[in-house]
Amino acid sequence: MRLYFTVPDTLQTQNGTLVRNFLRQCAVSTELARAVKFQGGGFFADGASVLANRRVYPGQVLSFDLPPEAGGVAPQPDIAVQVVYEDAFAVVLEKPPHLAVHPTLNYPGGTLANGYAAWALQQGRSPVFRPVNRIDKDTSGLVLAARNTYAAPLLAENVQKLYYAIVEGELPLGPGVIDAPIGRRGDSIIGRCVTPEGKPSRTEYTILKVQNGLSLAACVPVTGRTHQIRVHFASIGHPLAGDDLYGGRRDRIGRQALHCAKQTFRVPEYTEVPDGICIRTPVSAGTGRTVTVESPLPQDMADLLS
Repeated sequence: MRLYFTVPDTLQTQNGTLVRNFLRQCAVSTELARAVKFQGGGFFADGASVLANRRVYPGQVLSFDLPPEAGGVAPQPDIAVQVVYEDAFAVVLEKPPHLAVHPTLNYPGGTLANGYAAWALQQGRSPVFRPVNRIDKDTSGLVLAARNTYAAPLLAENVQKLYYAIVEGELPLGPGVIDAPIGRRGDSIIGRCVTPEGKPSRTEYTILKVQNGLSLAACVPVTGRTHQIRVHFASIGHPLAGDDLYGGRRDRIGRQALHCAKQTFRVPEYTEVPDGICIRTPVSAGTGRTVTVESPLPQDMADLLS
């Protein structure tokens, strides 16, 4: 696939602008620019080959082909994939609980990535899975993935997430904040805890409902630490229902009651052409089209509150 960027009139300079500088304004990462140079055939200005230290001028069109990719993980058509949103840059999947996002030592196959690879090949697309957010195996909800190497860092810079969590005990209705550093728990590879030696971590939440000795919280993880929401609520004496790793009970639900319910991100304004995409420039985390995708509270979590 080829990407096209038109040099805007706002770059009204007598000597134009260097290709490498224009690429930065187009949100082309240094890693991608290097791959284009050495693996993807280089850059073109109005169809003519151009080096990164040359100049382009308003009205010119800079283009390049995305470099070839590896094959990705083994496709598994038996793993159903529910796509809830897609465009030229992003795809959002609805992940059920008890399904790992991507292969690991403990889960070498049977993951969302394997199902995505099969789905993408059926669509005639790259099977490479680039999740922007990774949620735990037993957490349900939305997973945002980048469609190509250009989109991956762009999406990662501006995505905002909201989770629903059901925690044990009754908390006051309304907003709250847990601001406490998180680090590894002893020598555990998986476990985390609040510790002065940890990294700064902040979770903002709103208690929406209290019922049956449980509280429904809408949580925004301002930082993105491993198990952040789970660890933070456990640290204040309100572990997530079903989260036995951090002290929650499993008598009413067989997994941690955590669901990625909303993702908001930006994608560039673009026009599709037969061989690629024409992208309006400049592109940055503060420009483009805002996309919001939502997912309702899953049935097993809703049953806890009924």
